[in-house]
Amino acid sequence: MATTGDPPDDEDGETETAQQGEKGGSGMWRRGLIIAVLAVLTAAVMLMHASIPNQVGNLRSLTETFLPWIGVVVLVLLALAVARRSATAVVAVALPAIVWFSLFGGTLTDKQSDGGDLTVVTHNVNDANPDPASTARALAASGAEVVALEELSPSAADAYVNALSGTYRYHSVQGTVGLWSKYRMSDTEPVGIMAWTRAMRSTIATPKGPVTVFVAHLPSVRINPRGGFTADNRDASARLLADAVRADPSRRTILVGDLNGTTNDSALSPVTSQLRSAQDVAGNGFGFTWPASFPMARIDHILVRGVQPVSSWTLPATASDHLPVAASLKL
Repeated sequence: MATTGDPPDDEDGETETAQQGEKGGSGMWRRGLIIAVLAVLTAAVMLMHASIPNQVGNLRSLTETFLPWIGVVVLVLLALAVARRSATAVVAVALPAIVWFSLFGGTLTDKQSDGGDLTVVTHNVNDANPDPASTARALAASGAEVVALEELSPSAADAYVNALSGTYRYHSVQGTVGLWSKYRMSDTEPVGIMAWTRAMRSTIATPKGPVTVFVAHLPSVRINPRGGFTADNRDASARLLADAVRADPSRRTILVGDLNGTTNDSALSPVTSQLRSAQDVAGNGFGFTWPASFPMARIDHILVRGVQPVSSWTLPATASDHLPVAASLKL
């Protein structure tokens, strides 16, 4: 029995429940502060990636190469925020999510259409390719009018020439790159981007008029604990390639090849600022090309100036460690 002046038992229970509710509500906002800070930092990396210093280990280039994969980090942060039942963290994670979609949301849409005049294929065939003839036949079966190959070894070049000669009447091999065409080629010459030939240009006489095609294979980059992301040779070659493209008087230009970097990598901006990516304009998704077993970056490109991409896609894997890429272009 309750004595006079003592609060009823149910009133005590209601008071305790209300206090717990207040603590729980405020706790949702106090929890997950570390997750919230990480979310803000993630958004800052995406927003200011071009300002990341590149002097130490080419950190900016490394970040920009795999920039789309920061979306995975955002998903992990969101899962942690939900698991912690942290309102603060959930709200904070919305910031990098919005930034990611503003950068890459358009890439996820299908922009492909019909009506191209010229189909171009480019493929780093891998100098250790165990079956060059099979790779060449697969590329010819794509129906492309123009095929560019990179990383041609002297021992395998003849195999590609022989396998493609039945489909492509015209061809030229310059150093470790080559170009095959169903249409007449002229003014073919190497482009100096390194001490040995890794780039070339040619004018192709299409039914819609002449088109200049550059084929390039920029030097490889390396990731190692002491040197970081080593890309100095690639960056120097990119500047030389950019000079050659800029100096070319052609009204319609196509640059294809393995640039060993993505279009997000600002170190390649001397090249990419002059041209448009067929994948960005007319692709479906990111179109990652390397490594072929689990593509994580699009380092093989078809870039254009003065022509309109109408579709862009990757071809099935060959015996190479890169995927072939193709684009249909309106001249």
